[in-house]
Amino acid sequence: MKTMTKIIAGAFTALAIFIGTNVKAQSVPKDALRFGVGVEGLLPTGNLHDISNVGIGGTARLQYGIANNLALTLTSGYYNFFGKKIGDGTDAKYPSFGMVPVKAGIKAFFTNNLYFGAEVGAGFETKDFYANGDGSKNTKLILAPGLGYASKSWDVGVRYENYSGQSNNYGTVGLRIAYGFGL
Repeated sequence: MKTMTKIIAGAFTALAIFIGTNVKAQSVPKDALRFGVGVEGLLPTGNLHDISNVGIGGTARLQYGIANNLALTLTSGYYNFFGKKIGDGTDAKYPSFGMVPVKAGIKAFFTNNLYFGAEVGAGFETKDFYANGDGSKNTKLILAPGLGYASKSWDVGVRYENYSGQSNNYGTVGLRIAYGFGL
């Protein structure tokens, strides 16, 4: 848990630096196409927290401005949730668990750089979460509201992502730090 505290403290420090810089940029110009690549820190919730304490991911996001303060987004990548110790007195661990998210969403800017985001999509599990015995991998519905800060090049956002389907629901709190550029 000390490592996660350091990661969160580092992320908030980075956010303070980005917010503290005086950047005069239009948040999302109309008809502009942007591409961003980000790294994600993830804290599992619900049933996923039973097998993992932390996850990390990488995502790519395509953004298209439909107004000067509103953009459509398409995001995909990979999340890996590291297995934690089983807790039976041995050194055994749960296996790592992976997810490939594919999400469409919006970013609505309520000030020049601060935005509310919402995404919906599908999450494709890379392993059978609870080992049903048939080797199948489930697909989950993803719903993800969030808040963020975007400048001309940087995008820092925090969100809650809920995964539901197949009688097994869980979620994650995610922090995304991304670098973006116009296309």
